[in-house]
Amino acid sequence: MKHFKSIVASILVTFAVAGCKTPTEIDRSYAGMTFDIECMGTDLDGSQTLRSWGTGKDKSQAMETAKKNAVRAVLFKGIHSGSDDCNKKPIILEVNAEEKYESYFNKFFADGGAYKNYTSMTDEKSTSRIKSANNSIETWGIVVRIDRSGLKQRMINDGIIKP
Repeated sequence: MKHFKSIVASILVTFAVAGCKTPTEIDRSYAGMTFDIECMGTDLDGSQTLRSWGTGKDKSQAMETAKKNAVRAVLFKGIHSGSDDCNKKPIILEVNAEEKYESYFNKFFADGGAYKNYTSMTDEKSTSRIKSANNSIETWGIVVRIDRSGLKQRMINDGIIKP
């Protein structure tokens, strides 16, 4: 009986230790990466410099997606990561405004749409790429300047927000 108790105890200890073991294989493809839009700073003209991420079939499509993501963040979500210089509040405070004005924003964010008038690349060399296991999709981070005051004026002129 004493021998049986020691066998059971050793089995329990083995299972307890094995259950606490840290996994040896961790997916490192996105370790340490953040895909939040980050504030890098502001300019006196009311523009914000942001780090934004986008995905696409190639670098150019991913960079355009990153620009669209940055404009969407400024319009609908606000900027909550990075430097405290950026205005944290979104331009459009109305809940579900993107859905309410869906036809307007579909045109606004279409390829080559008006969103491009409010973005500019600050430095082409500041792009960064995340390699994926699936080479058919690329993820790129860019530093982009968003004309927040111009974007806000456009939303006022087009009747999306009130002055």
